[in-house]
Formats: sequence, structure tokens, C-alpha cells
Amino acid sequence: MEDQTPQEQASPEVQARIRASFERQGLMRHLGARIAHIAPGRVHIMLPRRPEVTQQHGYFHAGATSAIADSAGGYAGFTLFPENASVLTVEYKINLLAPAVGDHIEAVGTVLKSGRTLTVCQLEVFGVQGGQRTLVATGQQTLICLNGRPDE
Repeated sequence: MEDQTPQEQASPEVQARIRASFERQGLMRHLGARIAHIAPGRVHIMLPRRPEVTQQHGYFHAGATSAIADSAGGYAGFTLFPENASVLTVEYKINLLAPAVGDHIEAVGTVLKSGRTLTVCQLEVFGVQGGQRTLVATGQQTLICLNGRPDE
């Protein structure tokens, strides 16, 4: 489901809700991650390469790769949730397919099935060097919609 040039945008209200929630995430701020795109059911998060997010061989650390994948999926699901709801990850699994190298990595979360309570997302992480994108991780995630509990 790779889409290198996402066109569709979420509404301004949904974008503002997602960005406000993302700004409250200490881990994403600590890692230096940023949201690159928000569409209904799809969110892209980018993480620039810096020594603090690499492991001993110089590749992006699996923990950093997994963390941005989890957040991308969570926010993809959150784009479809009611305004007075919040999101939590119930579980996720990630397969590391190749060493994560590049100028940055980009996680793409895509909703596969949005339900009233549970939502399932596909997770993909790409290593990006120049214009070259390489799939380095893939996974799946289940989210829970906490309706009536605003994300504040």
C-alpha cells in the first residue's frame, strides 16, 4: 500500500486535533519525529537521522522504528474516531525486513478496518535516502476507541 505522493488531506479540524495530540507526546518530541501527512485513515511520521536514534552499527534503532510506526498507526485510526474520543494501542506486531538506513525514516499508518470499538491498521516504515524509498519494516496494529474520553 505504498503511496509516495499522498494527495488527500484530512479536514482542518481533524488535522488540528491530531497535531495537538502529537505535540503532547514526549517520546515523539524526544526522538525528533514530526507528522508529515494526515489524511482520513492514513498518517505519515518522519524521523530524521541523528546519532541519538541509531544503534551500535549506525542503523536506525528498532525501538525508534517501532515507536514511530505505532504512532503513525494510532493517529491514522484517530483520524476516523469521534471528536470526543481518544485512542490507545491494544497490541502491535512489527517485522524488521532490512536495516533502516537513510537521511530519515518514514512510518505510514493505514487503517484497514475501522470499527466502533476496535480498529486494525497496517504499519509500514521506509528508509529514505534522496529519492529512494526502501521498505524496512511492516506490521499490524489493533487500537481501541475510548469514546467519551476526549484526548486532552
